Amino acid sequence: MKKLLFVLLIITLAVSLLIGCIPVIADEGEGEGEGKIAFTSKRDGNEEIYVMNADGSNKTRLTNNPAWDVGPCFSPDGTKIAFQSLRDGDYEIYVMNADGSNQTNITNNPAWDYAPCFSPDGTKIAFRSDRDENYEIYVMNADGSNQTRLTYTLAPEYSPCFSPDGTKIAFGSDRTYNRYKYNSEIYVMNADGSNQTNITNNPGYDGDPSWGP
Repeated sequence: MKKLLFVLLIITLAVSLLIGCIPVIADEGEGEGEGKIAFTSKRDGNEEIYVMNADGSNKTRLTNNPAWDVGPCFSPDGTKIAFQSLRDGDYEIYVMNADGSNQTNITNNPAWDYAPCFSPDGTKIAFRSDRDENYEIYVMNADGSNQTRLTYTLAPEYSPCFSPDGTKIAFGSDRTYNRYKYNSEIYVMNADGSNQTNITNNPGYDGDPSWGP
C-alpha cells in the first residue's frame, strides 16, 4: 500500500512539473498592438498618432496628415486604434488597424466628435459630441453604426470610459452647480445611459475618469 501511494505521489509530481513547463502562447486573435502604448506627439511638427513598446522603445509614427490626429485608444484585442482627427475640418472619430493602415472616418458628422473609448468586448465605442448643441456622451457600434445619445443636460459632458465588464460608463460632467458656477464632477451610469449618479461631490475639479482592471 505504501509503495502504491509512493508511485502515485511520483506520478502526481511529474504531471505537475509537466504542466508547469507548458509555454503560454498568445491567442491568434491578439493584435500586433498587444503590450504597446499609443500616444500623441508633435515631434515631427504636427500632432500625429504613434505607438511604442511598453519600455519606450521602437517609437513608430502611424498617421501622417497636415491636420491634428490625437487621442488614440486601443481596442481590447489590440487590432484597432480609435482616434480623433481634424482632417475633415472638424473633429471626427477614426478607426485604423494597429499598424496604421485602413484609416476610416466612422462618425461623419458636421459636429465635433471626439474622446473615443472602446468597450471591453470591442463592439462599442463611447465618445463625446456637440451634435445636439451641447457636449454630450454618445455610444456607437465599433463600425460607426447606431450612434446613440446617452446624456441629456445643459452642461458639458466629457471623457467617457467603459468599466472592465462593460456594464458601466464613467464620465466627467459640469452639471453640478456650486457657488454660482458649474463644477466638474465624476459620474457613473449604466452602459445604456440609465442611472446617472454623481460619485465625487467636491467643490474642486474632478474629471477624466479611468477604470482599474
